[in-house]
Amino acid sequence: MDKAGFQCRPGCAACCIAISIHSPLPGYPHGKAVGEICQHLTAEYWCRLWGSAEYPPVCRNFPAMQEHCGTNQTEALALLSALEQATQP
Repeated sequence: MDKAGFQCRPGCAACCIAISIHSPLPGYPHGKAVGEICQHLTAEYWCRLWGSAEYPPVCRNFPAMQEHCGTNQTEALALLSALEQATQP
């Protein structure tokens, strides 16, 4: 939960799909590409690494916020995709 009290929606995982990760993480020595479904997601879109020592800092530090997540997974994917495009070098 972030400071504003927003929590991740169960089964959303838009942040595990829409954004690229440029730092190494388990199974991705060179990072994860934009739009790629993380291999650590279950069929129910839960992270297998969450809460473990392997849970990457980049994921741990990503804040769940209404402005990124919208009101459902479709909105979250669109918002995060737009953020990804806006922050590309």
